Order: sequence, then C-alpha cells, then structure tokens
Amino acid sequence: MRSAKRGAGSRTAPDGKMSLVFTGGGTGGHLYPGLAVIQALRTKGFSGRIVWIGSSKDLDRKTVTGEGVEYIAIPTGKLRRSLSLENFADLFRVISGYRTAKRLLDELKPSLLFSKGGYVSVPPCRAAAFLGIPYFTHESDTSPGLATRLNSGKAERILVSWPDTVTMFPARLRQKVLVVGNPVRPGFFAGNAARGRKLLDAPDGLPIVSFLGGSQGSRQVNEIVASILPALAGRAFVFHQTGGGLFDPETHAPRVGSYLAMAYVGEELKDILAASTLAIGRAGAGTVWECAAVGLPMVLIPLAGSGTRGDQVENARMAEAVGAAVCLIGEKAEPESVLSTLLRWLDDGEALARAKKACLSLSMIKTESGGRAPSADCVADFILSRLRLRQGGSL
Repeated sequence: MRSAKRGAGSRTAPDGKMSLVFTGGGTGGHLYPGLAVIQALRTKGFSGRIVWIGSSKDLDRKTVTGEGVEYIAIPTGKLRRSLSLENFADLFRVISGYRTAKRLLDELKPSLLFSKGGYVSVPPCRAAAFLGIPYFTHESDTSPGLATRLNSGKAERILVSWPDTVTMFPARLRQKVLVVGNPVRPGFFAGNAARGRKLLDAPDGLPIVSFLGGSQGSRQVNEIVASILPALAGRAFVFHQTGGGLFDPETHAPRVGSYLAMAYVGEELKDILAASTLAIGRAGAGTVWECAAVGLPMVLIPLAGSGTRGDQVENARMAEAVGAAVCLIGEKAEPESVLSTLLRWLDDGEALARAKKACLSLSMIKTESGGRAPSADCVADFILSRLRLRQGGSL
C-alpha cells in the first residue's frame, strides 16, 4: 500500500484544476441522485472537472452525458447473491473493471470519489481505497444494497436517506453514517402546475391522478389502471406512465378529457407531478423522493415477493410512517382497494393537505446550521466542505 500513501496528499487533475469522480449505474436510481448532486455543485460554483465512471449501457451513458457530464465506461460484472455459472465470467469482468478504474483514477487524480451504488461502483471504490483517494458512498433505499455494503468498509462517509438505515450497518461503521435524504434534481422543486395541466390537456376543475410505472414499467400498475379507469370517469383525469416496453397504442389510446398515457416521461415529469393531486405507483427511492419534492401524496404499491430484496416495501413503509403515503401490499394492492383508497383521499381535502405537508417536510433535510435544504444541496455542501479541508481552506 505504499503507492496509496504516496497518493493520499493534495490531488489536482493533470490540467491543474480540482476534479471529482462520480460512479454508479444500472438503473435511474443510481444515476439521477448523483446527477442532482452534480447540478447542485455547479450551482454553488464548483468549476473543476467532473467525470462519471459507469457501465457500458447506452442508457446510462446517454443519461449522464445528456446532463453535460463526461462519461467513461469500464468493464462490469453483476453482483449476485445466488450461485450461478455466470458468476465466474463476471468475476473476470470485475477484475478487469478494477484494473481499468485504478488506471483511470491514477490519471484523473480526483480529490474525491462519490459513489451512487450499483455493481459498477464497486471496482472504482476499491481502486480509490488502494490509491488513497477518499470516497463517499450513498444509499437511496431504506436497507443498504450489496454494492453499498461492499463499498462502506473503506468509505470515508456513508450517506443514507433514512434515519432507520443507520442501524443496519455494523456498529464499527455507524460513526461514519450521515442521514442526508435522497438527492432530487433541482428542477423538481420548480415544477409548473399550469404547464403540466396544459401538457396533459387536462380540463380545469378535475384533479389529476398520476399512475407511475417507472422507466421499465409495471404490469401490475398498468392492470390496475385498466381495471379502475371507468370508475374514475368524471372524478379525475388520469395520467398513466406505462413503461417503454409495455405501451400499447390501442390499449393506451388517449381519451379526451379523462386519460393520457405515455411510455416514458422526461423533463416534463416535474410539471406533470406539480399539476397532480395524487400519485400511484411503485416505491423505488426515486419515485418516493421526487413526489415528496413537489409535495405530492402517494399511494405506493411496492414490488414485493421472492424476486426482490424488499427495498421497495421498506421505502413505502418509511414514507407511510411519516404521513406522506399509503402503502398497499398483497391483497391490499387489488384494484378495488386501490380505487377505494384513491377516492377516499380525493374526498378528504384535509388528509391530502396533511400528506402534502409531510411530503414537503420529508424532502427538506436539516442542515448543520439548523436550517433545512434539499438533499442535493446538503450533499453538495458536504462535498465542498470536504474539498476545502483537503485544499487547506480554499478551492
């Protein structure tokens, strides 16, 4: 580890500017929070180089470069808890990814590495530890995923979204854990309800209920929409995000004044959510925190069962515990139960107002100065403070 100690001093990029490296990928939940932090850093005046080390997935690359961030792909192998012959091939990919990440970090000489998790983040974090580069790792979900667990041992700081997550780490690591919420892109705090209603062509006077299936879509959510849509005629305008592979032009044809479906929603989502009265969908960390950012109460139908590690159930229950959502699992997630829950909320303005207040409170994190700020700002401030310390008080 001699080389690590030699590299542990003040670092600047080859062009003399301070640089940061972000890593993570595999899903939007491993990309968008990191991009939110990058936007906050730029807003706060960070002018150094920022590079994202990620997977070779086209969607990951396009998502990151679309935000004007430099992207470098490394070989990756999926981390599995189960025995599989694919583990052997992936082992070599992980080793190759580690070697590539070590070479890249040694060239880039970042002052700090920020990990958003996902299997692609493990080799860069291991390489950073070897080279003496400090790194933070962030977990969006209630319980730490496998990548976060692997990265946490050598991390300088472990950033988490929920207070309950702190106790899920070994006692020896808890002093490194900091509760910062889940960063949301700044645009979500500036959603325009009038623009969202115009985009949907929703009639004035009708509440908008948004069904969110996520970028991959959810057959369960789509089936619920199909089942209860007739009962919502005249009660609400329904916006339905189906997921790219599940969109059917005939099944999801627009119904003037009552229904509009889209396969995928980009930047306009912030305006649609701002115009909505209620959101219904899965309980991925991104959905929960983005809805919270615009003060949008949620009916959450988390992905549950043997095919998942249970993170969505935990997220949904945490959101329900603070009053921002209702969690429906198993039989409670049948169409009839979803419809009755939805109508009960639409008919109870006081309950909706309380839930909206709980959402907005959830999205604003307590700062060291005693105030409250969005999660992305808190994380960016924490990074900048660490960089100033590393540079002797200046950037």
